[in-house]
Amino acid sequence: MKFSYVLPFAAALLAGPAAAQPLAESAPLPERVPPGTTLVIGDPQTKVALTLSGELAKLPFKVEWANISGGPQTIEAFRAKALDIGSVADIPPIHAQWTGLEVRIVAAKFRRDPIGHPIYVIATAPGSGITKLEEIKGRKVAFSPGQAQGALVLRVLKKLNLRHDEVQLVELPSVGDAYVNALASKLVDAAPIAEANKQRFVQNYERDGAKALPHGLRDDPAYLYVVKASLEDPGKAAAIRAYVQAWGRATKWIETHPEEWIKGYYVKDQGLKPDSGRFLVESNGDPDVPLDWNGAIERQQETIDLLAAELKKPVLKAATLFDRRFERIAGAAYQGE
Repeated sequence: MKFSYVLPFAAALLAGPAAAQPLAESAPLPERVPPGTTLVIGDPQTKVALTLSGELAKLPFKVEWANISGGPQTIEAFRAKALDIGSVADIPPIHAQWTGLEVRIVAAKFRRDPIGHPIYVIATAPGSGITKLEEIKGRKVAFSPGQAQGALVLRVLKKLNLRHDEVQLVELPSVGDAYVNALASKLVDAAPIAEANKQRFVQNYERDGAKALPHGLRDDPAYLYVVKASLEDPGKAAAIRAYVQAWGRATKWIETHPEEWIKGYYVKDQGLKPDSGRFLVESNGDPDVPLDWNGAIERQQETIDLLAAELKKPVLKAATLFDRRFERIAGAAYQGE
């Protein structure tokens, strides 16, 4: 009988104070950030913007910055419990759910003129002979199923009424200059590359027949997403709320301080020349940080349906990826509310 009392008592001593109850998804977001709260954030651009604008010192929590970007890296870090917030496009949250990782989108922005200011173009390899999009039929096309570039390839094929087996999809992760190098080495005939890289790519390879072709499709979602476990911690949920507000203000600061942004980010942080920085600011266009996510959810559902059909994956409900408690937070901060 003794042990029936001693063991629970000993276990309680080892466990320490009772853990706080997980914050339910239906519960309001806490606004008070407890002292000592820390977030690990993989959002390099916003880090620079917050530093330049003076907002970084005002965050009501401690930040540990992770030099992480892109879907595969953020998902890996989430799984390792080494990251709270990641900055990605529209595909990583979908891919995470398909691999059994519960994530939620907490902030969204787009471009006011997404067709006129695309993120990607379809580049063709030197010597490929491809001069228009329709000519990718039967050719080798770079493809990354867990990243935005992969979804764009599928959208382009749909636009051209081509099945994905009517091209040769070459699975390659789009990291750094991987796609540009694959084109240059003629490993692939076509690949989506960032609009920001178009100028340099054309200068280097146009004389050998390479092209940078517009696709005329929307490719502009930019999200902050978090692992669900971080939102179940009330302190971290409050800190994430504060970060989303800061992210909205940082987006406005970048828009309204182009010269400071060029100098501080593109020149000092990225090592580019001022003219290249100005080209990129113009290429990006103006941001759209919506107060209403209905349009974003509708487009996300279209993307899920396309990917599910082409990749033989289960159809997800896009609305379940968005934590709508955050719906107005970034937009209101962007608008100065």
